[in-house]
Amino acid sequence: MRYTLMQKFSALRRTLGRVCLTAALSCILAISAQAQGFMNVSEVQPGMTGYAKTVVHGTTIDTFPVEILGVMKNSGPSGDLILAKFSGPLIEETGGIAQGMSGSPVYINGKLLGAVAYGWSFTNSRVGMITPINDMLKLWNVPTKEEIRPFNARESSLIPIATPLMTSGFDSLSTAWMQSKLPNYNFMPVDTASASSDSTALPLEPGSSVAAAFVNGDMKMGAIGTVTYVDNDHIVAFGHPFLKKGSINYFMHNAYIFTVVNNLSSSFKLGSIGAEVGKITQDRGAGIGGQYGYLAPGIPVVIKARDTDTDTAMTKRVKIIEDNELTPVLAATTVYNTVNKTIDRTGGGTATLSYTIRSSNGRDKDITRHNMYYSEDNINEKSIDELYNVLDILKHNEFIDYPILDINMTVDITQARKSATIVDASAAPVVVSPGDTVYFKVKLHPYRGVDEVKTMSFTVPKDQPLGDMVLEIRGGGVIPLPYLIEKQRYNLTDEIVQRLRHYKDFKELKKEIEKEDANNDLVIENPQPGRQHDQ
Repeated sequence: MRYTLMQKFSALRRTLGRVCLTAALSCILAISAQAQGFMNVSEVQPGMTGYAKTVVHGTTIDTFPVEILGVMKNSGPSGDLILAKFSGPLIEETGGIAQGMSGSPVYINGKLLGAVAYGWSFTNSRVGMITPINDMLKLWNVPTKEEIRPFNARESSLIPIATPLMTSGFDSLSTAWMQSKLPNYNFMPVDTASASSDSTALPLEPGSSVAAAFVNGDMKMGAIGTVTYVDNDHIVAFGHPFLKKGSINYFMHNAYIFTVVNNLSSSFKLGSIGAEVGKITQDRGAGIGGQYGYLAPGIPVVIKARDTDTDTAMTKRVKIIEDNELTPVLAATTVYNTVNKTIDRTGGGTATLSYTIRSSNGRDKDITRHNMYYSEDNINEKSIDELYNVLDILKHNEFIDYPILDINMTVDITQARKSATIVDASAAPVVVSPGDTVYFKVKLHPYRGVDEVKTMSFTVPKDQPLGDMVLEIRGGGVIPLPYLIEKQRYNLTDEIVQRLRHYKDFKELKKEIEKEDANNDLVIENPQPGRQHDQ
């Protein structure tokens, strides 16, 4: 863990107050602690007036008047909220408090009271709630993701409010697919422009715009809010949760604001996700907290897509956050988007894909797969189903935590239908002993092609009982006969049959994933349970 002397002093100051390590340091710490006074909720009185800071154009920080109406006891996710009225030309321009103003610092009598955090939908919200700064500063004392033992479970307490996501480089089909996989998050993707300053890292200060992103690189995706307070390299912002993920590693970015968009449900800031400047380590009830100048590792994803019909190729590189629920969806969404833009069409076709998922826990945990898919309706979406499912299995497996080092995927797509039908098969010899090899000639009829013959073999198990043995020859994408027999025997649904599959350890699970039949494989198996054999 990278741990600087300044971080150590900051941590000591936050947990122990003004601790004087040496005579020289006592002066520095006192100046830092007194640079900004804080107002406690107990000091708040109705009628107090002050101002708040935020950005609504570019990176320029503006102010607007605030009047305190009262204190709402235990009304917020982390404690009290302060009811306030907002006014002035800036509020008139934006039509009230807009999403993206969340985190705007509020000052009363020169003291920092907290962050603008909540308003009401379907109104011109001049009235809203402020999260106290003292609740937000507690975020700095919560253990980070690396210090907390992973909790492997599906997310159950998600935020119901609509969350505008600024997206760059994504199309509507890919973001709609993402929304379908994460309906409880109530994401509202908004395609935005880029600004000339996006590549320049700018310092953060109270009132600055800041983005919490979970995709960056050739594509970007994240939410924009406002910085509330800065202490050396630590910041707090938003004043409310982003996704309430707790200890997390989002990417902290600068943001440039183009305008405020008004709609029926709630206004929001339209902005670009700029340079990566740090990491967001906490996402909790009182807001988000993070560290400037220390980048989150993330998962590098490289996607190479090619349309073999037009010889159009595209390579995209992104970094996505590490999270059991979000990682599978974000990885698949970036692949889907790259495929969409490469082939520039919708409809059927054949996709040939290969991918490698490398684990941070060693090469023995890596997964490599090759497969082929045909779809009459949407080959774009079909090309990502397997990657999503495999990542989802890995991130939620019951055996080990599965941190991902990187993901590499190659997809070739053609509009042609590359499928074939088994029309005949013959075996020789037909009388064998346990341990003997049986050779098969399988006749295939490719779609609108010339018939061809494939030669295959099957070794009879040495423990095969004497008597007749029935072998099934099928394509890798065809449901195995044993599966259909079990399903019919007990009248089970697909979901129940899948839940009945058990693995003894991660090694067996990994083997099953890698050896799963590809759709363009020819498979010979004994349909008797426990007697299967793939060729």
